[in-house]
Amino acid sequence: MAAFWFQIFIKKQTRLAAISFINKQWFQYLQRGTFVIFFKQLIVKHRNNFFYWLLIGSIAAGCFFTKSASGQSQVYRHILLHGKVLTAAGKPLANIAVTDGTSIVSTNAKGIYTIPSSNEAMFVYITVPAGYEIPMKNYMAFFYQEIKAVNGVFKADFILSKLQQDDTRHSTIVWADPQINNKEEADMLLATAVPDTRELAKELSAKGPVQGIAAGDLSWDAPPIIPAYKKAIAETGIPFYQVLGNHDMDINVRTDEQSDSTFKKSMGPTWYSFNRGRAHYVVLDNIFYYSDGYNYMGYITEKQFRWLEQDLQRIRPGSLVFVSMHISAYTEEKKRQHAKEDNPGSITVNRKYLYALLKPFKAHMLTGHTHYNENFIEAGVYQHIHAAVCGTWWISKLCGDGTPRGYGVYEINGDSLSWYYKSIGYDKNYQMRLYSRGVYKNKPADVAANVWNYDSEWRVVWYEDGILKGDMRRETDFDAAEQAFLTGPERPAKYPWAQPLLTDHLFFATPSATAKNIRIVVTDRFGRQYNQEMVLKN
Repeated sequence: MAAFWFQIFIKKQTRLAAISFINKQWFQYLQRGTFVIFFKQLIVKHRNNFFYWLLIGSIAAGCFFTKSASGQSQVYRHILLHGKVLTAAGKPLANIAVTDGTSIVSTNAKGIYTIPSSNEAMFVYITVPAGYEIPMKNYMAFFYQEIKAVNGVFKADFILSKLQQDDTRHSTIVWADPQINNKEEADMLLATAVPDTRELAKELSAKGPVQGIAAGDLSWDAPPIIPAYKKAIAETGIPFYQVLGNHDMDINVRTDEQSDSTFKKSMGPTWYSFNRGRAHYVVLDNIFYYSDGYNYMGYITEKQFRWLEQDLQRIRPGSLVFVSMHISAYTEEKKRQHAKEDNPGSITVNRKYLYALLKPFKAHMLTGHTHYNENFIEAGVYQHIHAAVCGTWWISKLCGDGTPRGYGVYEINGDSLSWYYKSIGYDKNYQMRLYSRGVYKNKPADVAANVWNYDSEWRVVWYEDGILKGDMRRETDFDAAEQAFLTGPERPAKYPWAQPLLTDHLFFATPSATAKNIRIVVTDRFGRQYNQEMVLKN
């Protein structure tokens, strides 16, 4: 349209003058969407020339109005995002990353940023830098501003306050799958996970700042319960970042892009990053909704990959990088179940491209979704799959693999990292459950231990009557307690589809017939030891 009016109404000499003025620089403005700057310069220089005014109108019409697939006109806005990042005292902050979810720019020496954007962007937001408090509302991380409907410039300033503590040493608590969908479950969350988290956070805060990440399935297909979830977060006393889960999405919508609408209105962007000390944290949305109904798979979109490339370019190689998303990058579920294929709803199908971007870093994945604990390394990336805060959907205190409901705890000190799993209602040293002889009917002479946060660097040994007998046998089976509950008479009628899950963090040993006392000693990868004893009945 612009070209049509340009050719018809502007005289040859005027066209030449216009073309001379609209040089390479101004075409770059057009391509980048910074129309406000372009038109301002054009009007100032040629305010008395009728043909330039006509040119402005025709270009504006061509740029701001397009045809939809149905043939009806719709507004397409090119927006300039502009603002400052300042301290609470008004001092400008340079080199702060600001993004609209597509492009990432840095603030200049005056704290100013400018992002050419469009009406496709819903938020403008920052990567909270190390050394500063996480902006929050009622302890929900609030590092973003929603872009209002404008034709032109949307102004958004951000204020950051310095931390009172050095964050070189800090802690991160990871909740996976609170998954509440009614008041009863919300009350259980408030009565169990919240006070447990609050007390541990107080202990950890003596060492440095503490923040939380809720790794998806915050509610359970129940948007009206979101205020109850937010109330729970507020009572933990620490800032929490939120991750989109498959039960947080809208279903029966047309596209994956539409499936995030409710979550974004309540929680903000679905991919973003922040810094703490020397560590970098990234949150991604890998819930890809692909058809009408409740259908999804683990998949990272190209738009996110392009954004992540820009984000990681700012991070020093060798740094600790944590990536949190709901579905794990991978799980060894297929091997445990002797399945022929991986379930695309339980893994990230294009994870190898994520691994390639993470290769320069010490990378750890912080995920949930499956309601079991699993720890292993794939392609140099450590996979931490967290058992659920809700246990077996609030009907059992255990998850399907026998892990008690709880959460992950990560302690970072400079470039070093350690972690453990915290069972709700237990001391942090509670790291296993023992089973005496006869509990496992398929192994009647064996004793067993469920060591739920096990990884390949752990060691599980056993003593019989004070004598070291060696390593226990690692085998795949069901946790005896959870299997008995979910298949027994005390099981609630609610959620009849919930079943025990095969797990490979079970260990077995065969004591002698005369053994009286068994002691299990577990040593984790950090050298911490956990002991439990049981008396055998002969």
